[in-house]
Amino acid sequence: MRENLHATYLIRSSADAIGARAQALALEQSIEVPLAALTDARIERDVVAQVESISARGSDLYAVRLALALETVGDDAGQLMNMLFGNSSLLTDIQLEDIDLSTAAATRFGGPALGIAGIRARVRVAERALTSTALKPIGSSVAQVSRMAALFADAGIDVIKEDHGWAESARSPFRVRVPACQRAIAAANRGKDEHESLSQYAPSLSGDLDQMRVQLRCALECGVTMALAAPMTMGCAGFQTLRREFPQVALLAHPAFAGTQIAPGALLGKLFRLFGADAVIFPNHGGRFAFPRDVCAAIAAGNRAPWLGLKPSLPTPAGGMSVERVAEIISEYGRDAMLLIGGSLLIARDQLAARSRAFVSSVAQASDAVTA
Repeated sequence: MRENLHATYLIRSSADAIGARAQALALEQSIEVPLAALTDARIERDVVAQVESISARGSDLYAVRLALALETVGDDAGQLMNMLFGNSSLLTDIQLEDIDLSTAAATRFGGPALGIAGIRARVRVAERALTSTALKPIGSSVAQVSRMAALFADAGIDVIKEDHGWAESARSPFRVRVPACQRAIAAANRGKDEHESLSQYAPSLSGDLDQMRVQLRCALECGVTMALAAPMTMGCAGFQTLRREFPQVALLAHPAFAGTQIAPGALLGKLFRLFGADAVIFPNHGGRFAFPRDVCAAIAAGNRAPWLGLKPSLPTPAGGMSVERVAEIISEYGRDAMLLIGGSLLIARDQLAARSRAFVSSVAQASDAVTA
């Protein structure tokens, strides 16, 4: 019996052409040949994508829902992305808007290993919204970045992640930088009482999959249990592989290369979670990027809502956020969110410690003012 996943696409088309466009999309995202080329009835019955519905969304804009055969995907994240949108991503008038699949299929992909509860346990924070910042600018020496890590940990920031631009360099190689930063953060944690959060360090993974495996082993050896990775730059299959091989590591998914040809609510709100992200960073409205408020709300909802039995991912609004906006952001996303603020702290320069403490205090106060 055929098992399907379902994908919805937005297509810009005239009314008289949309039927043919939908059928062409179904073929493009399944067998890539005309039906007339088929000689096997089973393939036409069980493999060719089926057009389930076409509905108008506005002037010359239509939503087309396809049923795609799961046998063409297996349990591989890269192949899922390929069959959802591989060839059709080359067409500028089509956007992948949403996906839906069965609980059994979702289980094969895995989802988060730790999720919100697991991250909360790591930082020892039960209820309030979490705080996060980034170690930057890239190009800093090991001594500079480890001092910054210690300062952020002393201030009580929960998750201290590296900027996603870090890569292997003679000035600050991973094998030297990461143990130094972890030692600095661990030293700060030893001075905290049982009511304070335990700051966690998330180094940025880079290179090919084998290099990332080596980096994660190095990180684990020195006590690191979180990491930052960008599924779209490293490849979703590679991200999924790390999730499966290192279930003890909380993976923070970075949105680099996650442009809007796939709707952010689908990619950042569902697919990254499906592939195993424990937290998903996304550009919040009102910052450096142009995501509107309703899109950001959809991303957060997609990460936290009950979905196919998967653990929830921690939504992490970022991208030019300021300490002054903390109350607004928490009132919008509630306590089950992690606020990522980087540049707004670093501009304080010699007052960085005080501004970092103000960030932590503002999040605590704003969390007390909300009920969820």
